[in-house]
Amino acid sequence: MRLKGAELRKVELPLVTPFRTSLGTQTVREALLVRVVTDEGEGWAECVAEDEPTYCPEYLEGAADVIRRFLLPALFPLELDPAAVAPAFRHLRAHPMAKSAVETAVLDAWLRARDMSLAAYLGAVRRSLSVGVSIGIKDTVDELLGTVDKSLADGYVRIKLKIEPGWDLEPVRRVRETFGADVMLTVDANTAYKPGDIPYLTKLDAYGLAMIEQPFAPGDLHAHARLAARMSTPICLDESITSAHDAVAAIRQEACSIINIKPGRVGGYLESRRIHDVAQAHGLPVWCGGMLETGLGRAANLALAALPGFTLPGDISATRRYYERDITAPFTLVDGEMSVPEGPGIGITPEPSLLEALTTATEWIPAP
Repeated sequence: MRLKGAELRKVELPLVTPFRTSLGTQTVREALLVRVVTDEGEGWAECVAEDEPTYCPEYLEGAADVIRRFLLPALFPLELDPAAVAPAFRHLRAHPMAKSAVETAVLDAWLRARDMSLAAYLGAVRRSLSVGVSIGIKDTVDELLGTVDKSLADGYVRIKLKIEPGWDLEPVRRVRETFGADVMLTVDANTAYKPGDIPYLTKLDAYGLAMIEQPFAPGDLHAHARLAARMSTPICLDESITSAHDAVAAIRQEACSIINIKPGRVGGYLESRRIHDVAQAHGLPVWCGGMLETGLGRAANLALAALPGFTLPGDISATRRYYERDITAPFTLVDGEMSVPEGPGIGITPEPSLLEALTTATEWIPAP
C-alpha cells in the first residue's frame, strides 16, 4: 500500500459543560484529524493533542507541524502496512500523539482495504463494554452530587472524580456517603500532588476507592511506589506510562497495580496492545482512558478496550456526555454498555455535513 497524500483538518466541538481538571478548564475541544489517501483507499484518525502542553509536552499546532514536516515524509517512499509505520518513525524522538494519529490512519486504510475491523485485528473478545465516566472539578459539592446522580442514572458503572489539593477528601466523602459503598468510585489527580502529600493522600483509604490515578509527576515512580506501600487503595498510572518499556519499569518498581492505557499517549494502538500484553503477563488489570475524543477516537478506543486484559470500565462515555454534536454518528449507552464497532477499520467515518460544519481549517499534503 502506497501513501498518495494526507489531509490535516482542524475541528472545534463545543463541550456541553466546561470540563475542569487540576490542569485547567476546557469549554471547547479543538481536535486535529488526519485522513490518509492511499492506492488502496483512505483512512481516518484523530490526534488527541490538546491546545496547550499541560497534560503532556505535545500540543495541537506542534503535532500538526511534526506530522506535516517529518512523519508523512518518512512514509511517502515506503510500501506500507501497519507494522511498518512505527519503525519508520524510530529516528524521530517523542511526539507519540502525532505518531499515533498517522499510524492509526494508515491502519484504518489498510484494514478497510481488507474488510477487517480494528477490534478483530487487535484481538478483541467482547462485542459490547461496560463503561465509566470522568467527572471534572465542580464549583460546589452539590453540583458534583447532581452530576454523579445523573451519570449513575444514565447507566455508567464507574464514576471517576477529578481531584486536586483543596478538592479531594470532602467531595469524595460526600459522593461515597450519598451514593453508597456499591458504586465503583475512583479519583484522578493528574499529577497535582507532591511526595510530601503522601500522609494526606492515605486518608483516601477510608472511602473504598477502586483506585487513585496518577497523584504525582510522571517521572516520579519512587513516590508512587512509596504511596502504594502505604495505601490499601490501588495506584493507577496514566501520564507515567508512555510505552511498554515504561510499563515494565513501573511494575518492577511496584509503583502501580493498575495501568490506564491511552493510545495517543503511548504512540498508537499497536503499542497499546503491547502494554496490555505486558500487564497481562504480570497480572495487572488495564483500562482505556479518554481524551475527550471525537467519534473517530471513541470508535478506536472501544476496539482496544474489548481486548481481554481490559477488565476495568474505561473512560469511553457516550457522545452526549460531552458534545451536542460530533463529527460522526453519536455513540450511545444502552443498558450500561457501549457497542464495539464491527465495520472495517475503526468502524466509523465522519458525517460530511457535521464535518463541514465543525471544520475550522484544512490542509492537503501530497506525496512528492
